Amino acid sequence: MTVAVETAETTIHGDRVSLLRVLGPAHVWALGVGIVLVGEFTGWNFSADKGGALAALIVCWVVGLLYTSVAMIDSEVTSTVAAAGGQYAQAKHIVGPLMAFNVALFLVFAYTMLEVSDAILLGDTIVAKAGIDGLTHNSFIAATIVVLAWLNYRGVLMTLNVNFVITAIAYVSILILFFSVSPWTQGAVLKLNELVTPGNALPYGWIGVIAAFQFGIWYYLGIEGTTQAAEEVRSPARSLPYGTMAGMITLLIAAAMTWYVCASLMPWEYLGITPYPLWDAGKLTGSPLLENLLFVATLLAAIASANGCINDAARAWFSLGRDRYLPSWFSAVHPKYRTPYRSILFLLPIALAFAFIADLNQAITFSILSGVLQYTFMSINIMMFRRKWPLGTIRRGYTHPFHPIPAIVLFCLCVVTFFAIFLGFGSQLIAMIAFYFLISLWFHFYRYKFVRRGDQFSMPWPKPQGY
Repeated sequence: MTVAVETAETTIHGDRVSLLRVLGPAHVWALGVGIVLVGEFTGWNFSADKGGALAALIVCWVVGLLYTSVAMIDSEVTSTVAAAGGQYAQAKHIVGPLMAFNVALFLVFAYTMLEVSDAILLGDTIVAKAGIDGLTHNSFIAATIVVLAWLNYRGVLMTLNVNFVITAIAYVSILILFFSVSPWTQGAVLKLNELVTPGNALPYGWIGVIAAFQFGIWYYLGIEGTTQAAEEVRSPARSLPYGTMAGMITLLIAAAMTWYVCASLMPWEYLGITPYPLWDAGKLTGSPLLENLLFVATLLAAIASANGCINDAARAWFSLGRDRYLPSWFSAVHPKYRTPYRSILFLLPIALAFAFIADLNQAITFSILSGVLQYTFMSINIMMFRRKWPLGTIRRGYTHPFHPIPAIVLFCLCVVTFFAIFLGFGSQLIAMIAFYFLISLWFHFYRYKFVRRGDQFSMPWPKPQGY
């Protein structure tokens, strides 16, 4: 089923320059998978430190269920509310301004801190490979963030074409590694039976499995980013569900292969602390070709992720400016490149500042928490969407099955993840919740008066049920 979605030119902005609809399903896939795939190269393995190798596998599939629910819910709502800002656009149409403001902030911080993590990973990887005394990662971090911001400034089509190519190369490297280590013959190269035994499978018991949820999120963190470019997709009703669900399937396969190879080559004690699990796996095969391939792929995955994060964070910030939740200055679109260039430039020094003051664990945790707050909203949002506009009252681009089971599963798994974050980073969790609470008070008492409620609704929907 398709849905007629009016463009931003005709509904909100009059004669103002608008974003271009130039993207297809492959670009949506490249945006989602490109942001996430770096999580296979680093991040997920820290869950092994929390609960052991088997815990990392359990959360791989359980968190995969969480993100499958995210992808299903997102595909329905965003293919119907096809506007820049993704979940922010959903919140302002379905819940209200305060929720929309907070969701946009969740998005901006989730993607900006993920971008920061990517830049730190890239810099650290180059420094580790170079092995030069006194060489630091700062120059590589700055160059990565600035060059990718420039690429995003110049146009979304070029940005996501680049993402498609480098994401595909990084993904193919995982396939090559997997099929190069005789995966069907344990003992030849892989030694899973020796490394994961009944005695060390769950060294901290089931509480370790719960704790592992915090970094298990890293397997898939960011797939919901496919919705941020909804206003720049040619056919949202087709491209968004296809690109998002194809991306989720791609990531489930990559996550399973990554765990299997890494857990079969490294003891969980080392796997849980290395910043480069796949690169280390390439080294442990004894093949210089695989070692260098996985080194390059780690860099490409970090670049693809940071590139997509800049794209998504800027769209969320741009949307806040367009609806006057923030000064409308941020809503400017470049007259030539048709990108939200002021939002891109504004977020650039913020990313650089965090990259130089935060360490990798802090940046990852900040990103994860902001993401989980957003997913919790999504479970509530779909319930309200179905209640206000039941099936048959409006045209949907995609209708996800088994409602309300995905929403219930998503909410419950988010609660477990919050508890896992509290176990590892309780003070940071409390500080971030306090930050979002204070910024909500600022919006309510100061900024809300500037919001033009009537201008922000772009969907030609009937009055909600019960109103």
